[in-house]
Amino acid sequence: MSKREKAYFHLPGLFEFYELYKVFLPLFYHHREYFYDWCEIGSIYGSPEDCLWGGGRLGEGNQNSYEVLSLMNQYHISSRLTFSNSLLQEKHLQDKRCNDLCTLFEKSEVQSGIIIHSDLLLEYLKKKYPRFYFVSSTTKVLTKFGELVDELKKDDFLYVVPDFRLNKVQQLENLLQKDKDKVEFLCNECCFIGCLERKKCYETVSRQNLGEDCLDHVCKAPNSQEGYRFSKAMQNSSFISVEDIQNNYLPKGFSQFKIEGRSLGSALVLEFLLYYMVKPEYQIHIREAIYLDNMLDLF
Repeated sequence: MSKREKAYFHLPGLFEFYELYKVFLPLFYHHREYFYDWCEIGSIYGSPEDCLWGGGRLGEGNQNSYEVLSLMNQYHISSRLTFSNSLLQEKHLQDKRCNDLCTLFEKSEVQSGIIIHSDLLLEYLKKKYPRFYFVSSTTKVLTKFGELVDELKKDDFLYVVPDFRLNKVQQLENLLQKDKDKVEFLCNECCFIGCLERKKCYETVSRQNLGEDCLDHVCKAPNSQEGYRFSKAMQNSSFISVEDIQNNYLPKGFSQFKIEGRSLGSALVLEFLLYYMVKPEYQIHIREAIYLDNMLDLF
């Protein structure tokens, strides 16, 4: 099976769900019969709590960074630091914690990546930490196909994550294969597809990570008070299902898929992993191994 016949999933919670992955990854690599043979783990992404350069979601993980990197090296998985704050200034570039994370993860046995929004931060990182690859963040909210095409032309990015509302536009089929290889689709977004404030929501998270008061921002999307519901995400017209991946995206040359969920609980993230990666008849085996054999409390 060639590389383009496989789906590479980019999973949430590098720091946030360390305990889950410590149990899940051995199952993935030692019980491959449980999993679809067409799926692989492309990376695990996230950022720790109180991370100045963080964006997209507030980092909640406090796992020791050395332990995180050790786990990724053990299973030869690429780590991605989510440094997608869109409001960084020159004074923020010398933040010690973020620079220390870069120093550590640049030394990974498997090349690490950085999910990024700020051009200022990009130029800084390219010069100081040249071993990273870069991913253009979905926080740029690229909702027009032309915007996506322009972003794909930039040599700085190994991957580009468009806004979820571009997931199923017909023009995607017309991309050159080299550009298809760079597109990384956000599969399971729950946000209202007609939302006009998505960029503002991301900017609010950026402000929060910079320590600013953001109590004035309230999401106005319909039913936003319910929070994330996988069942609701599945009803979204932009939702990418397992069948979509197998029957549509892979045959057309797309192979990169991002699963969101850093701010959600481990139990829900496990459901994402089961849905996208595990054969239905073996999902109960994974649940039992995690909940019973390892006594892992995900709630």
